Amino acid sequence: MARSTPLAIIERTQKLRELINDYRYHYHVLDESTMSEAAADSLKHELSQLEERYPELITPDSPTQRVAGQAIDAFQKVAHRVPMISLSDVFNQQEVEAWLKRIDKLLPSANHEFFCDVKMDGLACALIYQDGLLVQAVTRGDSRVGEDVTHNVRTISNVPLRLRKSPGFEQFLSGRTEIRGEIIMTKTEFAALNERQKAAGKAEFANPRNLAAGTIRQLDPRLVAERPLSFRGYDLLRDEPSDVPSYSFAYQALAALGITCNTSAPVLSGLQAVMTYAKVGIKAT
Repeated sequence: MARSTPLAIIERTQKLRELINDYRYHYHVLDESTMSEAAADSLKHELSQLEERYPELITPDSPTQRVAGQAIDAFQKVAHRVPMISLSDVFNQQEVEAWLKRIDKLLPSANHEFFCDVKMDGLACALIYQDGLLVQAVTRGDSRVGEDVTHNVRTISNVPLRLRKSPGFEQFLSGRTEIRGEIIMTKTEFAALNERQKAAGKAEFANPRNLAAGTIRQLDPRLVAERPLSFRGYDLLRDEPSDVPSYSFAYQALAALGITCNTSAPVLSGLQAVMTYAKVGIKAT
């Protein structure tokens, strides 16, 4: 006869998940800490013990389920519903002005209002959530077909396994929500990792961009979990385009859902404001 899980255990398990997820949201998205790391670790340890004792309580979005499974033989190919196109480079203000003139010819009544953000240098990736639950992570690949790296991305601590419920953004917890962004390693984390490599007598890594991209394509998620990677969201896709009316709204929604975004991403009016941001804002970021 199957045993019955005590109600108190079920409620405690749910509470622990809420506390851990809330801590991670405040830490990664709001850049503030609601408790010490030791306290957060103790909560996760308690949750692990309860799930070990009552495995029927384990859920795919539990904070304990970030590192799962053994190494795989190869990555599966996945076609993007919408191509993940790359950005076009410009190298001076004249090229930006020429681009703006082309826009004005196509859309004579266009408002010269721009959403600006800093380009992160890592590996582009799409996170697919179904009814709020992370079900797949796919690299950009050739823009039309990428690789399934779900097991590896699940190990990244600031990637929510379930989107956060937030007033005004409930629609994103229903149906398919795709979040695109960049998997990166910060310069600070990269320097610290190289210090550990040096202390261990191991070869140092060349640069954070290549390390981030190479790490995600490792076949063993346990190795990926050892690297200090993070995700920065920059786009939000829905089957109904009207769900995301603008980039500024997308960033508000991403933050509300528990996704880390760059905070220095303003809406600016006029080309000169954009050029000032490019020259000054990036240095201050």
